[in-house]
Amino acid sequence: MQIQRRPVTHPTVTLFRFLLLLCLVSASHVAGGMTPEEPDTASMLGPQHVGVLVNDNDPASREIAAWYMEKRGIPPENLIHVQLTPGRSVMNPDRFRLVLERVRAETPETVQVYALAWTLPFRVGCMSITTAFAAGYDEAWCAKGCKATRKSPYFDSDSRRPFDDLGLRPAMLLAGESTSDVRTLIERGIAADGSRPGGTGYLLSTKDKARNVRARFYPGIRMMQSDRFDLKIIQGNTLRHRPGVMFYFTGLARIDGIDTNHYRPGAIADHLTSAGGKLSGSSQMSSLEWLKAGATGSYGTVVEPCAFVQKFPRPDIVINRYLNGETLIEAYWKSVAWPGQGVFIGEPLAAPFRDTESPQPSP
Repeated sequence: MQIQRRPVTHPTVTLFRFLLLLCLVSASHVAGGMTPEEPDTASMLGPQHVGVLVNDNDPASREIAAWYMEKRGIPPENLIHVQLTPGRSVMNPDRFRLVLERVRAETPETVQVYALAWTLPFRVGCMSITTAFAAGYDEAWCAKGCKATRKSPYFDSDSRRPFDDLGLRPAMLLAGESTSDVRTLIERGIAADGSRPGGTGYLLSTKDKARNVRARFYPGIRMMQSDRFDLKIIQGNTLRHRPGVMFYFTGLARIDGIDTNHYRPGAIADHLTSAGGKLSGSSQMSSLEWLKAGATGSYGTVVEPCAFVQKFPRPDIVINRYLNGETLIEAYWKSVAWPGQGVFIGEPLAAPFRDTESPQPSP
C-alpha cells in the first residue's frame, strides 16, 4: 500500500479549478471584511441531532457510548444498538448491509449525524466505516487502483441538516487506544466549545513529494485567513515543542515529535499518506497517534488513495468552516470531496469557534 511517486490525481484542470475557487473565496472574504460569519443559532447541530451507535458485544463500546451520551446530554432514544464481532478491523459488506438496515430503522428522524462508539472495525470492504454508515455500502465510493470515486454531496456544502437536505448522515469514530483515551478525547471536545482559542495553525511542506501534494495550496490558505487566525507554513518534516497548536496538516508516512507539542482543545491534525486510517496493524502512522498526542480530530484513508487530494481534507475548507462556528464533524466532512476511503475520528460536536457554549438547536 504505497503512494505512487507521481500520482495521476492532480491534472492541471484540478489545480486551475482549485485556484479559481480560492480566488473567489478570497474575494468574498475581502468584501466581507474577513470577519467570521454570524452563526444561525436556530440551525446549529446539537446533541439531539447525534445518533450514538454502540456495539453490544464490546464492553469498551458500551462504556464509551454511555459516557458520551451523559457528557453531551444526548437523548436516550438516540442510542442505537448493533452487534459486531469485537476486535475485527474489517467488516464483510453483506453483513454490514444487514446491520445498516436495522440501524436506519431504529434511527430517530431528528438524527443528522452518527457517533460510532468503537475503534474497530474501521473499514467495510473497500470503504471506510464512517462513509459506509453515512451513505450506505456502495463500491462507487471506493476504487481498486488509482481511480476517482463518488463525490460527496456534502462537500463544501452550507447544509446544517445533512440527512434532511441530502439523505446523508456523516459519521465519526469515537476512537482511541483505550477507553481512558476516548474519555479524555470527549472531555477535550467539550472543553473546546465556545472557547475561541488562540494558538497557531501549522501547514507543513515536507520533503516527501508524493505525500506533500497539499503544500501547493498553502500560500493561498494563509492569505485567506490572514486576518482571522495565525497560520504558519513550515518547510520541514517535523514540528516539535510548539505551544497552542490548533491546526496541523502535513504529508508523511510517519511523523516524529507530535507528542512534544501542546494542542488546544478542539485541535485538528492529520497526515496525508496511504494507510493513516488503518487504526491497527499498519506499518504507517495511525491517525490515532494524533488523538493520543492531544488533537481532537483526525482523518486517514483505509485503502490506497494514490494521493488524490480529493480523498483527503482540504485545509482551506476545514479551517474556514471551523472558524465560522461549525462543529468538527461538519467542518471536517465538508472538506473531503471523495470520502469513501477515508475514516473520520474524533469528538463530533467539538465547536471551539461557536459563540454559544451549549448550543440547543431546534429539531
